[in-house]
Amino acid sequence: MPHFRISEAATLLNVSDDTVRRWVESGRLKSAAGQGPQGVDGASLAGLAVELAKELRDERGASVSARNRIVGIVTRVEIEGLAAVIEIQSGQNHIVSMITADAARALALEVGSKAIASVKSTDVVIEKG
Repeated sequence: MPHFRISEAATLLNVSDDTVRRWVESGRLKSAAGQGPQGVDGASLAGLAVELAKELRDERGASVSARNRIVGIVTRVEIEGLAAVIEIQSGQNHIVSMITADAARALALEVGSKAIASVKSTDVVIEKG
């Protein structure tokens, strides 16, 4: 059965280590058998991740069809001719997108801005972590 350290679980859920510890103590997350208080059960973590994502979708409403939304900070804006390259850092995730220069100007994107990358794709590569 997969298990994760508290810090790994916190990274995967995008919360603090203390929040994960509180969820384990309250029973919202199961600790991993034999791992003591520092381990989190993988199946329990997966269930909570789905639950938290649903809560966020419910808060936002159904205004966008893309469900893969990654919130981060803009680290690069390069507008050249008709195109713009935008880079966003969200935790350990680095997203690079090429959009039209007009769209970048309309969004008024600049380094340090908060931005959301919405991903909707027919091809998604899965890699075992």
